[in-house]
Amino acid sequence: MKKSIVCCFILFLTIFSLNAQDSDHQSTSMAPSNKEAKEALEVESLFPMFLTGGYHLSLGYRYEKIRVRISVINGGSYDAEKAGVNNSSSDFKRYYKTSPGVFLGYTVWKNLEVYTYLELHTFQIEQKSTGIKKDLFSIDAGGGVGYQFFIGKSFYIQPAFHVYCRKSKSLDFNGAKYTIPNVDLSPVIRVGYRLWSK
Repeated sequence: MKKSIVCCFILFLTIFSLNAQDSDHQSTSMAPSNKEAKEALEVESLFPMFLTGGYHLSLGYRYEKIRVRISVINGGSYDAEKAGVNNSSSDFKRYYKTSPGVFLGYTVWKNLEVYTYLELHTFQIEQKSTGIKKDLFSIDAGGGVGYQFFIGKSFYIQPAFHVYCRKSKSLDFNGAKYTIPNVDLSPVIRVGYRLWSK
């Protein structure tokens, strides 16, 4: 997973530098900013999930500065326990099973978006020493900030940062207690395509 994060970071820096070089020339091939697109329909993916054997798909509708997205995620072998701020345990792994979510965003400047979300996560918790796995359901809410870097008229990359918050929940593994972290901090990178705009 570390390789994936490094690759994503390098890709982000490359796109950022290309975008900065292009901004002086105002290329006509660049897509209009969200200010100029009154309405748009976009499809996105948190593509690193495919690298861990999972998937993520999202469909979003934009009206002026407001964007609503629905998504579904399955993390495959991605261990989300490492993102936990408090109570993160080295004795357990935490995987995203197939889970839906809804996002509400607002474009504050150019393509800079802040958003809030509600995700109905089902996590699979694995005790490393025994291999025992149990499911834990959690309603996660939080916020994020991201920027859409357009390449051409329709394709974009959106690096972002998420804060997930949830209630305390625990599971018992034959006397060993697992408590899910109340807060996760997670950098993410999505790729997207604007299917339609006007």
